[in-house]
Amino acid sequence: MASKGETKSKILDAAEQLFAEYGFNDTSLRTITGKAGVNLASVNYHYGDKKTLVRAVLSRYLEEFMPRLKGELEQLLTQPSFTMEDVFACMKRPLLELNEFRPHGATIFMQLIGRGYTDVQGHLRWFITTRYDEVLSDFTTAVCRANPDLDVETLFWRLHFTLGTCVFTMASSVALKDIAESDFGKNVNTESLINYLVPYLAAGVAAPTETTLSLVTGTNN
Repeated sequence: MASKGETKSKILDAAEQLFAEYGFNDTSLRTITGKAGVNLASVNYHYGDKKTLVRAVLSRYLEEFMPRLKGELEQLLTQPSFTMEDVFACMKRPLLELNEFRPHGATIFMQLIGRGYTDVQGHLRWFITTRYDEVLSDFTTAVCRANPDLDVETLFWRLHFTLGTCVFTMASSVALKDIAESDFGKNVNTESLINYLVPYLAAGVAAPTETTLSLVTGTNN
């Protein structure tokens, strides 16, 4: 007979795989219990409801990722100046270390984050912004310092597009690695994929706005 700890882990592992593959909305508790080999009462006992289980699945990664990211950002913020590429580079080591924490951890983590947005999990956004407000504040400060000329609305959209690009790239990482090997004869791992991604994202966030271009060129639309 499985212990309470073993049952809890089985539920969490099954939910993680199903949520990442099918999304939060399209995965029922009964599907999770079937995959985990437990009864519904076990889920209710350990997690109470589906929202709590969703948070528990993501928290397993966030508790590993966020403290490491905070350390990287705090070190960056001591520098007198830095670029957007430096800001995004702060995520590299914390993200790669998720692969040591869980098999394919970086990919699964980004898939779960993406599902949180595409499935409109408002409670998840509230949970993340509330529990990790200090880390997110450091990230926002770093982004604003690296891009002092960008207004808040522009930053919102560009960071939203950044998240979408990250989620798509990491979720498609296996296929992208296969394409790179087939078309270019290169063996691409997660680290090299991030190295390709960071300059692209940084350039997008730091791109000049129409106002900036008008000032530089002396033209008005």
